[in-house]
Amino acid sequence: MTTFAIICPPYYSHLRLFEALAEELLSRGHAVHFVVNAGAGAMIEAKGEGLGVHEVGRRSREDLARLTARAVGGGRPMSVLRTVRDSARLTDELCREAPDLCRSLGVEAILGDQMEPAAGLVADHLGLPLASIASALPVHDDPTVPLPFLDWPYDPSEAGLKRNRGGVMVAKLLLARQRKTIARWAERFGLPGRASLADCLSTTCQISQLTESFDFPREASPVRHAVGPIRRAHSDDKPPPLRHAPDRPLVFVSFGTLQGHRLRLFRKIAGACKRLGADCVVAHCGRLTERQAGTIDARLVTDFVPQRAMLAQADVCVTHAGMNTVLDALEAGKPMLAIPMAFDQPGIAARIVHHGVGERLTRGHLSEASIAACLERLLTQASFGQNAARIGSDIKGSGGVRLAADIVEATAGREERREGHDSNGRQ
Repeated sequence: MTTFAIICPPYYSHLRLFEALAEELLSRGHAVHFVVNAGAGAMIEAKGEGLGVHEVGRRSREDLARLTARAVGGGRPMSVLRTVRDSARLTDELCREAPDLCRSLGVEAILGDQMEPAAGLVADHLGLPLASIASALPVHDDPTVPLPFLDWPYDPSEAGLKRNRGGVMVAKLLLARQRKTIARWAERFGLPGRASLADCLSTTCQISQLTESFDFPREASPVRHAVGPIRRAHSDDKPPPLRHAPDRPLVFVSFGTLQGHRLRLFRKIAGACKRLGADCVVAHCGRLTERQAGTIDARLVTDFVPQRAMLAQADVCVTHAGMNTVLDALEAGKPMLAIPMAFDQPGIAARIVHHGVGERLTRGHLSEASIAACLERLLTQASFGQNAARIGSDIKGSGGVRLAADIVEATAGREERREGHDSNGRQ
């Protein structure tokens, strides 16, 4: 059996993915240790014999909450720069303390979130097998595919390739703080030539929650594995909080755990539903007060609902284009109105449009009228639901957490620590 360390950012959806994978590995007899930034330990809900949770750094839970709150500001340049700065600080904490901690725990392989470069740096420094796992859109180097945080359409023409190269150049400027942190620790660890997030990915095992049918076209690779949603087998098995009225469409609205404070937007969506004679269910994930929630004119406004059960009832999903909600909607065969706000959400929204499973609105073009027009098309044009159901069928048969665990086990068993080399064959 293998002793794994998990290194990932302190974000709710990222931790839930790794909790699902950890519990699957624990059930197979492995040991799993979460190595997270201080303040994140209390967020971990996974249970099982052989599970450990270890914090690094001196950050309080309140400090971490403030950092997370800054990350939801959106895609504006200043917000991006603040998020990059904060992320670099988290990486610095992990690189400083995780190596000695992993040694003391007897860690034999590392499972790293693709968005946390410390996972790859620490694994290579210690000569340990590494599986890079994408909670968000995968960070694969591919000149035909726009960077994950861009809403650009897929365009493999020379014009599209030129545009993508320009995006990479701009990203290098925006990510300068992260690149400096990676390069500094790479030098300390004796790992020359590392400066970008992509440089910190495993060269033998990269796992994403996508299916090929929902991604942009990519060249086949033995390193990349699209396994579908990585979630607990028993997650979200409760019944929905209401029944679908057969004479009225039902629109489910969720902006995830970080964006559920968008009160004015919830009001506009509820108003658009009213124009169409549709029922509206809003899940704000605990980000609104009871008084604020009471100002939304919807059939139901609540903190959390069993999302998959709710989507099975709904006709359309309005989403921030977060990975989990989008995959759940596709699995249910439901079309989406995407309103991306931050992180990789613009890239996911671009895939929603590319595959004809929904429409997208930017925050600069949001009104009751524009939202109602999109919802009306999604409710009346059958192709949206048909395309979603086709991809949903692929998701249902994708393998999920069990397949991810199979791949991780194979990677850990295949890699060997070699004196003077790391697990990825670099010297």
